[in-house]
Amino acid sequence: MKQFLSDFKKLVKLRLTLTVVFSASIAFLIGAKQQGDIIWINWLILTIGGFFITGSANGFNEIIERDLDKLMKRTADRPLPSGRMTTGQALVLSVFMGIFGTLLLVRLNFIAGLLSVFSIILYAFIYTPLKQKSPIAVLVGAFPGALPPLIGYYAAFKSAGFGLEYAAVSEAAIVITPLVLFAIQFVWQFPHFWAIAWVADEDYRNAGFRLLPTREKDRVSAWMIAISALLMIPVGFLPMYYGFGGWVFTAVSLLGGIMFAFYGFQHAKSMTDASARKVMFTSFFYLPLTQLVLLFDFIPF
Repeated sequence: MKQFLSDFKKLVKLRLTLTVVFSASIAFLIGAKQQGDIIWINWLILTIGGFFITGSANGFNEIIERDLDKLMKRTADRPLPSGRMTTGQALVLSVFMGIFGTLLLVRLNFIAGLLSVFSIILYAFIYTPLKQKSPIAVLVGAFPGALPPLIGYYAAFKSAGFGLEYAAVSEAAIVITPLVLFAIQFVWQFPHFWAIAWVADEDYRNAGFRLLPTREKDRVSAWMIAISALLMIPVGFLPMYYGFGGWVFTAVSLLGGIMFAFYGFQHAKSMTDASARKVMFTSFFYLPLTQLVLLFDFIPF
């Protein structure tokens, strides 16, 4: 049982899954605050459902890449390439998690359930095969990567047929708020994944992955990382611009964006793995920190 639990954690990519669930759960709480009432049992259902949806997508990803994972040091010990789990076992687990997670989210809200199915398809069956073919995979992968705030936000609302019940919230708010959350997480994907791709480039090459903008660790790719990091400054002002982000959130996101840009331009100059790691580590704390601050500095409108 201990070995199975260890392998299960690797199959679902536990750290990544928890990060995704955190993002969705914060968006749920923001949507609930907008309505003036947090239903905690629904938050728990979203958390469990989101975990299974993300775990399912990651499981399908590892099934598809099982032979490629054998070629990389960072993934060789995963349950499929190591032989500790069969493809059939992983498939059963992934299908079960996908169905169970979707049923939970559909129970909360039809739109949230529909988006969860779309995220699995886009991540596992479109983004994953593209990783070997073109750097555009990062752009494609940014869409499912930014869907958790949309899923979490809409899960906070009751279903009205195929729509939403939102009597306490203006139509503008129910459109603008989740789209801004989506936009911030969407833009964040690029410095985050390109920095990882730079640091892990040698390992990725062994599996045939070319995720850097030019496929190479060259000056253009380095500057693309810097520019994408710089874009975190303006997107951090979007919540205040649209009236639901306070001064505390704006100050924190501005400081985080400046740090992003500073390390990004340092990397453009030095083009080393060490400088790319600084961008990467900045991305690790920027998103959860700003999302948490936004939750407490949120202004309903």
